[in-house]
Amino acid sequence: MLTYEKWDDNIQEFDSENLDKGAVNVLKWAYQTYGDELVYACSFGIEGSVLVDLVSQVKPDAQVVFLDTQLHFQETYEVVEAAKKRYPGLRIKLKTPALTLEEQAIKHGKELWKVNSNHCCTIRKIIPLEEELKGVKAWLSGLRREQSPTRQHTQFINKDERFQSIKVCPLIHWTWKDIWRYAHKHNLPYNTLHDNGYPSIGCTPCTEAAINADDLRSGRWSGTGKLECGLHEG
Repeated sequence: MLTYEKWDDNIQEFDSENLDKGAVNVLKWAYQTYGDELVYACSFGIEGSVLVDLVSQVKPDAQVVFLDTQLHFQETYEVVEAAKKRYPGLRIKLKTPALTLEEQAIKHGKELWKVNSNHCCTIRKIIPLEEELKGVKAWLSGLRREQSPTRQHTQFINKDERFQSIKVCPLIHWTWKDIWRYAHKHNLPYNTLHDNGYPSIGCTPCTEAAINADDLRSGRWSGTGKLECGLHEG
């Protein structure tokens, strides 16, 4: 079994020229390899809606974790609930941080995301995912190469230094059009903020409508120079 500790650069290759650009075969390999030791960390944006649907076809009882920072848009929570109803076999879990927002304010100051957004992301996203990945071999992500410069070299199977795990990314070759074409064809539930200029959706204090139509993540941490929350660095 391919693990972080037993990483091998000569990993299996996947054909990305088929209709789903390799996604289903990658998922089949991942679940055959790791089974319940593969956790899907889903943000329930449009890529998440697509990948949840694909996952359900390969492993109907897969583990799906939503990192509930307690700062998400109501529309995001509505997508999570819609997914629970549509895919009752999936084990969808809302993972909350150890600190409530009130406890965080007392310990680190009010609106930490304004003062130190990296620390806020660590408390509310990174540490919770670390907790979920303890004892499992791999995790699944909906990253696409097209999303940003920091993601353009993402592979199907990655050695994740940040979480010392294997990170599987089935959608790396999908374009924005591919994602929406699939979502509409299969009538998937999706976050309605996407219809209002929000191609990338995170926490409410740090997400705005995109300011650059050519940069799908330009509404995230706008004006700060920050590109990632830390989950996908390393």
